[in-house]
Amino acid sequence: MARQEPYTGVALLTAINFATQTETGNRQERDRDISRYDDRVEHWGFVGRADELSRLRMVAVSSAERGLILSGAAGIGKSRLLHEAVANLPAGRWAVYRASATIATSGLPFGGLVQILPGDPPIGLSPAGLMRWAVDGLIHDAAGRPIVLAVDDAHLLDPPSAALVHLLVREGATLLGTLHTAEPVPAAISALWAEGLVAHAELTPLSVEDSRALLTALVGGPVEAGSAQRMGRLGGGNPLLLRELVMAAIGGGELEQAYGFWRWTGRLALAPSLAELVDARIGRLTPGVRDVLELVAFGEPMGLSLLLRGADQADVEAAEDRGLIRVIEHDRRHDVRLAHPLYGEVVRRTCPVTRARRLQATLAGLIETSGSRRRNDLLRVAVLRLHSGTAQNGAMLLDAAAQAFAGFDIDLARRLGAAAHDAGAGYPAAELLSTALLFADEPERALAVLDETPDDTPRRLTARVAVEFFGLGRPEAVNALAEVRTADPGDAARVHAFEAFLRLLLDEVGRARELAAAVLAEPAASVPSHALARCVLAFLSAAGGDPAHAQELLDQVLAVAAEWRRDTPSVQYALQMAQGMLVSVTLDLPAIDRILTAEFAGLVQAGGFGLGSGWVALLQAQAAWLRGRTDQALRAVEQACAALAPSHVYDGSAHYARAIIAASRGDVALATASLQLADEAANGVFSVYYPWREQARAWAYACAGDISTAVRVQLASASRSRSGGFHGHELLALYDVVRLGCPDLVAGRMSELGGKVGGRLSALFVRHARAGVDGEAHLTLAREFAGVGCLVFAAETAATAVRLFRAARDTRALAASTLLADVLGRCDTVRTPALVAVQPALTVRERQVAELAAGGVRSREIADQLFLSPRTVENHLQRVYTKLGVNGRNELTPALKLLPQ
Repeated sequence: MARQEPYTGVALLTAINFATQTETGNRQERDRDISRYDDRVEHWGFVGRADELSRLRMVAVSSAERGLILSGAAGIGKSRLLHEAVANLPAGRWAVYRASATIATSGLPFGGLVQILPGDPPIGLSPAGLMRWAVDGLIHDAAGRPIVLAVDDAHLLDPPSAALVHLLVREGATLLGTLHTAEPVPAAISALWAEGLVAHAELTPLSVEDSRALLTALVGGPVEAGSAQRMGRLGGGNPLLLRELVMAAIGGGELEQAYGFWRWTGRLALAPSLAELVDARIGRLTPGVRDVLELVAFGEPMGLSLLLRGADQADVEAAEDRGLIRVIEHDRRHDVRLAHPLYGEVVRRTCPVTRARRLQATLAGLIETSGSRRRNDLLRVAVLRLHSGTAQNGAMLLDAAAQAFAGFDIDLARRLGAAAHDAGAGYPAAELLSTALLFADEPERALAVLDETPDDTPRRLTARVAVEFFGLGRPEAVNALAEVRTADPGDAARVHAFEAFLRLLLDEVGRARELAAAVLAEPAASVPSHALARCVLAFLSAAGGDPAHAQELLDQVLAVAAEWRRDTPSVQYALQMAQGMLVSVTLDLPAIDRILTAEFAGLVQAGGFGLGSGWVALLQAQAAWLRGRTDQALRAVEQACAALAPSHVYDGSAHYARAIIAASRGDVALATASLQLADEAANGVFSVYYPWREQARAWAYACAGDISTAVRVQLASASRSRSGGFHGHELLALYDVVRLGCPDLVAGRMSELGGKVGGRLSALFVRHARAGVDGEAHLTLAREFAGVGCLVFAAETAATAVRLFRAARDTRALAASTLLADVLGRCDTVRTPALVAVQPALTVRERQVAELAAGGVRSREIADQLFLSPRTVENHLQRVYTKLGVNGRNELTPALKLLPQ
């Protein structure tokens, strides 16, 4: 190989001038590309990476550190992060030089730094002399300011540029740089961190929270939780790919907005720009490596040993070396996945149909011959057989559909159920398919499937009634169950269990209890029938104020979940309702948190199960509201509205919850509008939920200032609950009357209920009702409510203590005000009647005077600052003391903290 001659001064000068012209052309082309891109992304701002950005900025201004180089995959956000790190450095204090190396300039001497080099280098200098000239020129231009050198894509620097960067760092400059992972790095750059001159770190993918924040910025509004989770997972924490994914979804009409939240349909519109971007990242492949990529794309996650049976080991190693696949070790297993989720989407979409079918049939055979040892192998084989056109075993497809349904992947359950139905799996396949269609908000199609599959058993009738009742909102459908006559006790128990559930929802409590008890007493009843009956009785026990018995019944249902999920997966719906009733009546925050962190909550959002996702969001809203986090509660309940919007049978419940939360924030317009929407959606199917409907109505009245009507509504609701045996609901309704300021109306009855209704908060509610005008009792309750995390109740009881102490000119008002201020400091906006009572309106001038006085400013100084007379200042202070119920300046600070800002 011929030795490369060193550059002469003239050659370097020519190269620099040529690089300048080349870079100018590249910059113009880049500017056109950026302009086109900016037209698409509009105002998307920088999102996330707070820790990394802080670290870069800290290094940039540090006198002790010489630099930081970040490595990362393409599109991970390195360039934008580098730009943000130096964008706001004051030019008067630091000399910031920015350079971006490119492939076009990587072969030109000094091409990578041509943007920052001084112009017109002297002729005749040696390479070393030119290097010295460049360093001296930059130092002279910096005029004594510390030099910060920001170099993007430093792996593309030509050798002279890399050497110049190294020399600048040694001369005292600070280097902030980025590198593309797995690309060769110039020796002069890698030596910087090898010699300890600069630090080197790997930039990881965006976190889940940052991906969600970026999604919000991209679409210009919040994204429904399940959609955000699925799109974030597909984006793999890569901002560039996530942006392309969003643009493809928007362009394909796959993002829909409801109640202020964007919801993804789950269908991926593979726009050309997205496919080209992924293709560019995958690069050119040998036939063997492409085989590996395609096998993993159709089979991931797949065991490494399985992949090695279907592909050559050298090709597998090459794919891993190129960063196309990842081998993940877990519990002594080695699973193989593609390096990025979108690789699989693009590879699967671009693979020819015949080749894709052959590959999937091959994969199915490999898994079957390996013994199908993993839990989800049945499901994987069924999907591969389905997509390869080799699915002929209806029973296998039906088992797989049930497994998909149990995992709340409703779309997959629907597809596999349809395949099982077509493969001749009979009525069981039709029932499961109709159930999946019902949960996918397609009730008409569900009925059509049942109608075209003859079956004379009561089981078909219960499936049809379920679709009519839940899918079409026809409460009268339940009457068909009452007319069933069958000699088989097992079939009769199945019908009675389902009828009990529907009678419960229609608020026919006595009949529901009678039917459910009869099912449990029937030895011939199946496991699913017993499970459904226990769910009904658990619901009734929870509403009746016996949470311990309700939990015992639910534990029995969960103990046999594996049996009923295959035969009657819709029992899950009744289980959710019973669990929701239990935690909603007891207001048990730890129990709600356990549900929200359990596997179910993640599965329903990941699988696109709208009903389940809405249910989870409602529980999130309730937990946030109890903790005083009303901003978070409002976001969660609006996500529930968005998730339940496709099914008008269910979305009324979300609007009632939104009305309650809006009212607690003092938002009359939103509370009224939500209540109206909820009433319009009501159809009688869920009559048993009247307590929440009436609670929403009462608090909407209270928010509007009509306390007397609000009290009457909740007294009537409590009376109805009492007659139905729903003592848990009765206690909650009566406690609302206490919160509305009329404890004398309900204290007696609440004392009676104290011995009947279980739950952590019941005793506190009763004590609150009986506290009367005892300020110390209210103060003690406030501390106890705060101790269990119920900050709304803590704030209200503390506010009552403040009001009572102030009225009595009791010095304990200061302690109560301090506690209330502390509690409200941990809450978002809360404007309930009890709190409004201690938040009198001050004029602007009164507020100014009070805040200055609370800060220790003397009256004469206040007068000078506000151009008032000292007498006027004292008059303002006296009015403030009277309005706030305080005795002097020392009580002003906590009292002012109680006022709306």
